[in-house]
Amino acid sequence: MISHKKIVAMDMKAKLSTLWIFFLLNLIFRDIHDLFRPGLLEQMMTGVVNGTQVTDELLLLGGIMVEIPISMVLLSRLLNYRFNRWANIIAGSITLTSIIANKPIDLDDVFFTTIEIIALGAIVWLAWQWRKQEA
Repeated sequence: MISHKKIVAMDMKAKLSTLWIFFLLNLIFRDIHDLFRPGLLEQMMTGVVNGTQVTDELLLLGGIMVEIPISMVLLSRLLNYRFNRWANIIAGSITLTSIIANKPIDLDDVFFTTIEIIALGAIVWLAWQWRKQEA
């Protein structure tokens, strides 16, 4: 009976970690896909993309924001129930807010953003609904 409860708890960890991987693959492919948008590479070379000046601070902020879901792939597997649940709720909410704040530019961005929002919503919802199994 105890081993069954451990399996149930591990299943939630696996679900959350898998959803973070799914989110990241969509995010990465969306970024790669954007490289084919006419004029984007030229904008990147000038240092101004979609009217935004690309600075070291902006790149650092972007790196921090993408490190959150990358870290959650591992942390979802390693953290104990209490920290895991809250880490997924907080990290999912922060990442969801940043995805919503970056408005899509074209139709494929709308497509990928929709999938990313659904995945992040599922992460937050599952973590919120997750209840510790009785020992």
